[in-house]
Amino acid sequence: MLDATLRRIIDPPLDRIGRRLAGAGVPANGVTVAGFAVGLLAIPCLAAGWYGAALVAILVNRLADGLDGAVARHTRLTDFGGYLDIVCDFIFYAGVAFGFALARPENAVPAAFLILSFVGTGTSFLAYAVMAAKRGLSSEARGRKSLYYLGGLTEGTETIAVFVAFCLFPGAFAALAYVFGALCGVTTAARVASARRSFD
Repeated sequence: MLDATLRRIIDPPLDRIGRRLAGAGVPANGVTVAGFAVGLLAIPCLAAGWYGAALVAILVNRLADGLDGAVARHTRLTDFGGYLDIVCDFIFYAGVAFGFALARPENAVPAAFLILSFVGTGTSFLAYAVMAAKRGLSSEARGRKSLYYLGGLTEGTETIAVFVAFCLFPGAFAALAYVFGALCGVTTAARVASARRSFD
């Protein structure tokens, strides 16, 4: 919901950093993989209850997620780059929920619910992108992307915000996970409705 607005604020500094990284020969896919690797470190950190360290790993991952596209725009946007980016994103999202499930037994069910909700948002997003590509549709509302980005109530900005809240208030994980998971369900339903209007 907030991604398009936030893009106008964060894109200029990300673009400047991306230009420098591209000039130094840093590949966009390398930024994606490095960010993904750091993001996965959040899982053992969460399992150990090191919420501060997990938060750092999460934020570094999200920074890399913004930088890889900026680097690509100053070198070459590729379909594989877009593919790799989205695969890493959704594995990372599920990994954070999994980390909280490992942290405390009582987190297992709300974490499973959150992962279930991510399956809904992920599949509704990617399936829409496939159909949009088939019909030659495009959108730059979230900047230049390798695939069609369909918005929703819960997008990247909201996901980052709730992950930060998880780490700052780990005792509230269950309540936050149920609320955010329900909002993800609303996003999924809205995307299905949009697909019905666009593709039926």
